[in-house]
Order: sequence, then C-alpha cells, then structure tokens
Amino acid sequence: MEQLDRVFSALADPTRRAILARLAEGEATVNELVEPFDLSQPTISQHLKVLEHAGLVSRGRAAQFRPVRLNAAPLAGAARWIGDYRRFWEESLDQLDAYVKDLQAKEKRHGSKRKR
Repeated sequence: MEQLDRVFSALADPTRRAILARLAEGEATVNELVEPFDLSQPTISQHLKVLEHAGLVSRGRAAQFRPVRLNAAPLAGAARWIGDYRRFWEESLDQLDAYVKDLQAKEKRHGSKRKR
C-alpha cells in the first residue's frame, strides 16, 4: 500500500503528470524535460526524484548521457486499485440515472396537469 501511496502522491502534481506524458513518447534527458516548462533544471530534477521514488521513472547511464525512462508497472497497480472501485461508482451512477429519470417522469406528469 505504501507503493500505491507514493504513486498517487507523485501523480497529484500536474508537472509530474506532464513529465510522464512526455516520457510515454520515449526516453529523454533532464535538459529535454526542462524545455517545455517554465521551470529550472533543479526543479525538474526534484520532480524526477519524486517520480523515481514512486518507481514511475528510472535513469539510465550511457557515458555522459543519462536518459530518463517511464516505468509503467506502478501505473498498472494504481489502475487495478481504481478498478476495484469501478463497480461501486458504476452502481452509484446507475442509481443516479434512475433517480433523474424518475424526477423527469414526475416533472412531466405534473407539467402536463398544469397545462390543462
């Protein structure tokens, strides 16, 4: 559960989500990740540390080139956890849909009585 907490904590920040979206396209250097943001390199590095701690990214080493790569496995764990609640929210939405239809039917019946 601790891993899941780290993943959701990392995903809570829009900059980190944007970094993950960029890495979904392929590995990148820190400098390449800095480019689209109005943030400093140390700030992006801090975001990467959070993502690394959550297991969402890893850094390679090829000479002086240190590519950052997306690790999707922790996202699968988060998706499974969310999926466990899918039945609950679908049932809730079905109940809400039935309630709205009931209200609309009552409103239609009362509306037609008023017009007479």
